[in-house]
Amino acid sequence: MTCKNFCINLGGILPFGKVILLFYKKFVMLNASELKVGKRFIMDGEPYEVTSYSQKVVGRGGSIINIKAKNLIRGGSIPKTFSDKDNFQPAEVTTSNYDYLYNDGMNYYFMNQNTFEQVSLELSALDGAELFLQEGDKVMLQEFNGLPINVNLEPTCILEVIETPPGEKGDTATGGKKPATMNTGLVIQVPLFINVGDKLVIDTRTKEYRSRA
Repeated sequence: MTCKNFCINLGGILPFGKVILLFYKKFVMLNASELKVGKRFIMDGEPYEVTSYSQKVVGRGGSIINIKAKNLIRGGSIPKTFSDKDNFQPAEVTTSNYDYLYNDGMNYYFMNQNTFEQVSLELSALDGAELFLQEGDKVMLQEFNGLPINVNLEPTCILEVIETPPGEKGDTATGGKKPATMNTGLVIQVPLFINVGDKLVIDTRTKEYRSRA
C-alpha cells in the first residue's frame, strides 16, 4: 500500500487521519518530470504555471526537463532547465468572485463580492488580461496564500468596436481583414463588414475575432 492510499484509508477511519491526509496533499512534492503544461509549482517562494514542457533522456536513464513557466504574481514567462532529481512543492492557487471597479493606469481595482473588501493588482501582474476588462465586469481572481495575484479570464468576452476604417460596398463575410480598436484598447483584425459600434465576441486566449455578439 502506498503512502497516499494509507493516508486516504486512515482519513476515513480516524479523525487525525484527515489531518494527515491534508498534510500529504499540501506538502507532497512534484518531481520535475511531472511539471507538464498547466501544472502549478512554487519556485523561489513564488507560484508559477507551466506553459511548455519537453524532456530529453541523457546517459544512464537520467533526463533533462526544459519548461517555460509563467510567474502568477508578477506576470511574464521564463525558461528553466531541471534534472529529473529536482522536486518542487505544488502551488495551491484558489479563485474568488470579484467585481472589477476601475483603473488608474498603473493599478486595477476590484471588490470581493462576499466581503466587499477592495484590492488592487498592478498592471504588470495582469499580463494582458487588462485588455478584456470592462468596468462592472464580474471576474474570478486567482489567490495565493490568501492574496489576489491575477485575473482568471473566461475563454471569450464581448467588446465594442470604437474605431475601424469604414467597409466598402460589396464587402462580404468571406472578404479581407482590417484593424479594429475595441473599447478596452485591444486592437484586432476583423472582417471588412464590421463597423464602429458593433459588439464582437473575442477569444481571450488568442486575441482573435470570433463573431458578432
